[in-house]
Amino acid sequence: MKAYAYVVGPQDMAWQTLFDMSKDLDLAGVSDYRGLSQVEQQAGQTPVCYFLFSAVKDLSQLRPVAHAIRFSSSPLIRFSPMVYCAEEPSIETAVACINMGFDDVVALPQTKAKLADRLARQVDRNLVFYESQGYFGPDRRNRVAERTQRTAKAPGGPFRRLEIVRSLLDGVSVLRDDVVAIPAVAAMQTLQ
Repeated sequence: MKAYAYVVGPQDMAWQTLFDMSKDLDLAGVSDYRGLSQVEQQAGQTPVCYFLFSAVKDLSQLRPVAHAIRFSSSPLIRFSPMVYCAEEPSIETAVACINMGFDDVVALPQTKAKLADRLARQVDRNLVFYESQGYFGPDRRNRVAERTQRTAKAPGGPFRRLEIVRSLLDGVSVLRDDVVAIPAVAAMQTLQ
C-alpha cells in the first residue's frame, strides 16, 4: 500500500512547485488540502496521509491547520506526518515548525530521491510523541535550540509520552502511552 499526500498552503508558486514535485513521488495520490473531512475519508483508504506544507512568509497562516491536524480526534490524522518545505528555511522557521508539532523541515530544492527518503523516514519506525498543555507532536527536544533555552520556555506540569509506529498497511499503532506527573519536590525546586 502507498501513502497519500496533501499539499497545504496558499496556491502560489511555492505551493505549485511542491505539488508538482509530490506528484512525481511514489504516492497513492496528491491533493490540495481542503479540510479534515476530506482527509478523514481518504484515511480510510490509505492509512498514512502526509501533510506537505508549502513555504509561506508568515508561519502563523499555517498554525490553524497544524493545530487541527495535531488535535484531531482521529489517531490516523493526529499522528500524520507534517512536513514543512521551503527554500533555505531559517533557524527561526525550523523552531516555529517544531513548536507547531511538525515532523520535519525540508530545505528545497531536493532531488526526488532525497525527498522520498525524507518522507520514508516517517513510516515503519518507532517514534515518540509528547502531549503537554501547549504542545502535541514528535519528540524534538534535542533539535535546534539548546536545552537550557527550551527548558526556560517550556511550561511545567504533567505530560503524556506516546510511542507510535506509522505503517503503510496498518496505519498508526500506539505502542506505549505513559502519563508522566512531575513530583511535587521537583516542581518546588524549579520555583526556587
